[in-house]
Amino acid sequence: MSRRNIEQGNWISYLLTLSRMVYLFPAEVKEIGGGKWGYINGKGNFVLPPKYEMAHEFQESGLAIIQLNNLTGIINNEGYFIVKPKYDTISPFSEGRATAIDDRGFNVLDEAGKEIGPKSYSFIGDYKEGRAVVANMNENGQYLYGYLNRRGNEVIPLTYESASDFHDGKALVKVKEGNYALIDLTGNVLNSYSYPFVDNYGEGMLAFRKSNEGKWGYMDESGRVVIEPQFIETQHFVEGRAIVNVENQQNGYGLINKQGKFIIKPQYSSLIYLGENQYALGKSVNPGKPYLPKKYAIADSNGHIFTGFIYNGVSNYLDGLASAYNDEMTFFIDKRGQRLNYLPKVQGSGSLAFDKSLIKGDIDLRILYFDKKGKLIWKQNTIIPLKNDYSVIEKKFKPNKDYLVYYPQLKGVANPESVNQTLKDMSGVKPTVAHTQLDSSYTGDFDVRFYQKNLVVIEINGYDYPFGAAHGMPIKKYAHIDLKTGRFYQLKDLFRKGADYVKELSEMIREQIKSDEQYSYVFPNSYKGIKADHPYYISKGTLNVYYEPYEIAPYAAGFPTFRIPFHDLSSIIDHEGDFWRSFH
Repeated sequence: MSRRNIEQGNWISYLLTLSRMVYLFPAEVKEIGGGKWGYINGKGNFVLPPKYEMAHEFQESGLAIIQLNNLTGIINNEGYFIVKPKYDTISPFSEGRATAIDDRGFNVLDEAGKEIGPKSYSFIGDYKEGRAVVANMNENGQYLYGYLNRRGNEVIPLTYESASDFHDGKALVKVKEGNYALIDLTGNVLNSYSYPFVDNYGEGMLAFRKSNEGKWGYMDESGRVVIEPQFIETQHFVEGRAIVNVENQQNGYGLINKQGKFIIKPQYSSLIYLGENQYALGKSVNPGKPYLPKKYAIADSNGHIFTGFIYNGVSNYLDGLASAYNDEMTFFIDKRGQRLNYLPKVQGSGSLAFDKSLIKGDIDLRILYFDKKGKLIWKQNTIIPLKNDYSVIEKKFKPNKDYLVYYPQLKGVANPESVNQTLKDMSGVKPTVAHTQLDSSYTGDFDVRFYQKNLVVIEINGYDYPFGAAHGMPIKKYAHIDLKTGRFYQLKDLFRKGADYVKELSEMIREQIKSDEQYSYVFPNSYKGIKADHPYYISKGTLNVYYEPYEIAPYAAGFPTFRIPFHDLSSIIDHEGDFWRSFH
């Protein structure tokens, strides 16, 4: 708001309002049971205490999306619920509307948290120019698309095979195979196009293909071909420029203008628009392995290249600034790609950005906040206190830019050297070459999942991603440690000697798979029982037995876990054994 837009008599009250404005920022604290999120003020002090499983940033509406008890809700800046946690997910507000998902489907919420519109849908997108793309499945199993208005009503019927967001009052829809149309906000057809594929509408230009296997070109809104098909990949025009790829290879990305002339030659392995007419040019570090991470240079929309290929990643520009990181540091850069040393720089990989009254860093999977002078005002705790002078201390191991592990070390435990070495080994701390490009990335972290009497249970997580693969492989381990003795307990230690716990547990799990619908994802005939040293973890009142991804279920199922109350195992538990007595 500028001074000329405020009546002179209200200027003083407006300044007072600004001075009283308190910005809140999401921050996580590690504690027993896992991480909890709350909100700090500009001085780094918690205003809303950490009690949420996840907390997102406050939006311009003064509302924030949080998660509690595995459900999602919305709070105001005093911590009161506008929407109690009852949805699976809620999207950020867009034009005063959010989409919330539950077992009925997608629903529209207004800023009072009230559901609007007559029904739920299979899909609702973000609102753009007063319209949201919406979809439902018809009786033939086909999704049909249309548009909702801000009241949640169908203003354009669900008749299209696909639909884009509105831009400048226009949207591209697929009417049927080989027939596309440009429509206005009321659904009136402005132009039709008879091509197998039409896509990427922007700034009066549309990408199209003349045949199913043909290359892409561009036409204007009237259907006149402006740039003949010659590209294997296209993006929409932004500020008079479009990113294209000319060959089915790794070094064919370039930037064209609306006449099809190359502003940046098609010789890069990637090309990313960063906003504000700035681009990141990507170059493979190993041409023989194009799937490996790239190095980036900074260029503008006129084709001026300002840096060498010196960055591992670059964020979007805002008000002339972006952040970038190399093998060692994350820092701010200007539009010429030059480091700004008067702003914060942080050891590690990630991003920095101005966030209201602070500077937020998302570095090596941890959130940091700095004031505008670059002073660190908040970072996540690295000590999780237990009782009786015991504590879990977080250590960081990053020998290579693609290998990052946060691992636990115990203070006060018996046999500390042996215990802590075992925890390091379990976490993936191992000799790793420093200044070389690895063939995969690895990230590891941990949580203190359970602590009672002398027993602490630490969950160790990892994710190993081979570069170029469709996905990586998650890793999960649990350490059950007796703080008094330093002993690591195995599954067998919970049961009486001679008890056939393998058979008993196997049958209980088999019955769960058979009778509980939540385990319907288990592959038929894949379950063969458990092993004597099967992966497990203890939680309050429960033994949990789990399997690795793909072992008995699809990858998407994660780690199939079967929960068995201790009272169902009472006849075979060794109630006088060291394991049981460590937490009873």
